[in-house]
This record gives sequence, C-alpha cells and structure tokens, in this order.
Amino acid sequence: MPKTVANPPRRADSLTRDTIIDAAIALLDTAGEGGLTFRALATRLATGAGAIYWHVADKDDLFTAASDAIVARAMDSASHGDTPQAGIRAVALAMFEAMDAHPWLGSALSRAPGQLPTVRILERLGRQVDALGVPQEKQWLAACTLLNYLLGVSGQNAANAVIARDQGLERAHFLDTLAGAWSRLDAQAFPFARKVAGQLRAHDDREDFLAGIDLIVHGMQALQADD
Repeated sequence: MPKTVANPPRRADSLTRDTIIDAAIALLDTAGEGGLTFRALATRLATGAGAIYWHVADKDDLFTAASDAIVARAMDSASHGDTPQAGIRAVALAMFEAMDAHPWLGSALSRAPGQLPTVRILERLGRQVDALGVPQEKQWLAACTLLNYLLGVSGQNAANAVIARDQGLERAHFLDTLAGAWSRLDAQAFPFARKVAGQLRAHDDREDFLAGIDLIVHGMQALQADD
C-alpha cells in the first residue's frame, strides 16, 4: 500500500495583510533580507504562497510594507515634544532605535525613496521645521537635510552593529584598538585623526547622533535669523 504524506496544517483563521506583514518583519529580524521568501513566509504562516499573493504584489511590495509598519510604529511612539527642537529629537531618536532593532530597515528605506515610509518621517520632521520658524522657501532643504542625516547615520550605526555581531567584535576592545591605530598615524598627513583618537575610544553613538541633530537644528535657526 503506497505511503501517504501528510500535508502541513493550514491556518484556520483568516489571513490578513497585517498578519503577513508582521510575519515578514519577524523573518527579516531573524534571517535578514535574504531570508524573506514567499516559501519561508508561507511556512511560517501555515498557508500557501497563493494566499499571500492575494494580499501583496511581490517581495518589493512586502519589503516596503514591512518597513512602513515599523516606521509608523516609531512615529506613533515619538513624542511631539514641548518645543520644535524636542519634537525633532524625539522623531530622530525613535528612528535611530527602530533601525537599531531592525537592521534591514535602512536598506528597505533606501530602496523606496519617496514612498510612504519615508514620507511619514519627512512629514513629522517638516511640521517641526515649520513650527521652528524656518522660512517657507528653505523648509524643503531643512527637512531633507534632517531626513538624510537621520537615515544615513542610523542606517550606518545599525550596519556596524550587524558587522560587530557577525564578527564577534567587542565594542570597547574594537574602539580601543582603532583609537590606538589612529594615534599612530602620520602626524603631518592625519593631524585631525590623531587629535580625536581619544574621543573615538569613548564616544557614545546615540549621544553623537543627537548632537548632530542639534547642530542641524541650530543651523536652521540661523536661517530664520538671516531671513
């Protein structure tokens, strides 16, 4: 008598787009972008790939939807702040922490320029730029400068954390070794790097990130004064 192969159990509950997105986020967090396949997602959801395609067009659509869900949650968690500067810092810190928790997010946002995830961040930043009193003709420049800094630094920090984890690097030892190497560089060719080597050893990524946000905001306040 031929052997029968048991089919995997299928979901009894209704599959929704939100359920699929949450499962995609979990896959991305554990397996990275390469681990997000419709086969892996179907297995995780105990359903067929066809049922997933009913809710999302393709992997790019799913990748963008997953990033938008994370960004929307970050924006919801960010305080509006008592002042425009505080509001900008809150948005920046929420995104810094979101990208640290989900290292794939930086790649997702860079591949979806002008789409909803990025627009959500730009909208929150732009409102605060407006409230800060930046002249209207300079608000696009100011908001985009904030956005580009926020995404760039947060994304690089998240990428560095992944590299350190994959290579088994211990932060204090790595920075101490790097600072030592900088301090031994040629004094004429690299005077600045030698001068700040000690700061490299002790710097805090989050505090440096927020200090950069403050510098940009101070520059925007100077735009207001020049108008």
